[in-house]
Amino acid sequence: MLNDLKLEDVLFLDIETVPAAADFSELSEDEKTLWEKKAELLRRNIPETTADELYARAGIYSEFGKIVCISCGFANGKEFRIKSYYGDDEHILLEEFADTLNKHYYTDRYLLCAHNGKEFDFPYIARRMLINGISLPNILNSAGKKPWEIRHLDTMELWKFGDFKHYTSLELLASVFRIPTPKDDIDGSMVGQVYWKDKDLERIVKYCEKDVLTIAQLLRRYMGLPLIKDADVTIV
Repeated sequence: MLNDLKLEDVLFLDIETVPAAADFSELSEDEKTLWEKKAELLRRNIPETTADELYARAGIYSEFGKIVCISCGFANGKEFRIKSYYGDDEHILLEEFADTLNKHYYTDRYLLCAHNGKEFDFPYIARRMLINGISLPNILNSAGKKPWEIRHLDTMELWKFGDFKHYTSLELLASVFRIPTPKDDIDGSMVGQVYWKDKDLERIVKYCEKDVLTIAQLLRRYMGLPLIKDADVTIV
């Protein structure tokens, strides 16, 4: 597949998510009860923790979290352009992203690419769009499609070569392939705190944009291509 891949037809993306509320205490009583049920499963490995303490992890679950940033990257000749959809209002950023997909990535020519995208980014975006009452763009809607009709690439899945036992982080693969690390400021575990406590969304956006560039660089390494030069990266 990679031998025939045209990089200008690939939209690289990464998302950043946070718990839907700043703190467990801010949830409604119904929401607290539902999170406590979820936390029962999480406590199997760390039984001494409470639902309140575990709420910091809520952002990784689409039913309890929200998206605060979607960063996208695409090749335009030798230039690699990055655009981010971000803000406190998830509905607005998802509408804007859906509009982009509907206008520019609506045929089977195009693919979406993310790291662990098939397990996280793609379904998370789709679920949050449905929760927000937004119709799914065709490229995100996998319902009723055969596996080969789903236009999604996953750099982690490609690395597995059919081995389904292991998760391999983007940070590790960046190191292995000598790609400048995107984890030089914050990492995913810090995003909720940076958003809710530090109120620094711009910092999260920069982190997300670095991940998108790293995903594109990783796919280029898989294809035996040189890395994108810093001078050829443009934030739009």
